Amino acid sequence: MGQGLWRVARNQHLQQEAYGETGYLSREQSRRVASSNISHTSHRKQAQGGIDIYHLLKARKSKEQEGFINLEMLPPELSFTILSYLNATDLCLASCVWQDLANDELLWQGLCKSTWGHCSIYNKNPPLGFSFRKLYMQLDEGSLTFNANPEEGVSYFMSKGILDDSPKEIAKFIFCTRTLNWKKLRIYLDERRDVLDDLVTLHNFRNQFLPNALREFFRHIHAPEERGEYLETLITKFSHRFCACNPDLMRELGLSPDAVYVLCYSLILLSIDLTSPHVKNKMSKREFIRNTRRAAQNISEDFVGHLYDNIYLIGHVAA
Repeated sequence: MGQGLWRVARNQHLQQEAYGETGYLSREQSRRVASSNISHTSHRKQAQGGIDIYHLLKARKSKEQEGFINLEMLPPELSFTILSYLNATDLCLASCVWQDLANDELLWQGLCKSTWGHCSIYNKNPPLGFSFRKLYMQLDEGSLTFNANPEEGVSYFMSKGILDDSPKEIAKFIFCTRTLNWKKLRIYLDERRDVLDDLVTLHNFRNQFLPNALREFFRHIHAPEERGEYLETLITKFSHRFCACNPDLMRELGLSPDAVYVLCYSLILLSIDLTSPHVKNKMSKREFIRNTRRAAQNISEDFVGHLYDNIYLIGHVAA
């Protein structure tokens, strides 16, 4: 109670001083003076309790006034690690401040290989004046050109020495790149069957369940929107590749590439049936087993049932 009376007397004294200096203080101004003193007192009480909020806020304000951390003051390894998280646009902006650090070849090399996993030029001796930053710009330009016209895009890469004129090299580039437009890529692969052959051989389906392997295949090589010769070609190539990757499983199940072809076609039709909103009467598991075994009689009923469950639970194989 004594402390409370002391605060009241102190506030009255401060108000009198303010009145003497200004001649007159409004009630609102007096209230502000009193509240500021109460706030100051609360800060002091918190400091006595072991948590000095006032000093914490003051320290935070001083850090904000200091601005961002200068990467040049850090060890080079730490600075490069921080900059490695930036994309190409942000790295270019960072080079305006930290020119030597942000233009380092290791950073741009990492950007190139994380976006375009394979290029023929990676395995060659770099020419005089070679720069990974310049290479990144060329790869980006070539990808945009490919997405507009695939033939022109591949020609651009070859003219810059980025890709060799080889179906295998082009297939590796496509397999390791995720910036290419899938519709344009589908058109290109339909015209370049030699590249398609090498692209299929890059897939490893060992010990994969058939529907999951088919999904992975169609993630890299997108299926056409309509049935036709190109879809049949894709399924045929996949069937042979799947059998080549799983010879023991094929012998155990008694499956041939032709039988895998039938199963793949059945899985695609089942995917459409179960996922399409236009199909009201969905195919049952019993119907799928009966229809599939009618086309491929050597396949066990349990194996076909597991195929149905996979599509029912996970979804379309060629979405």
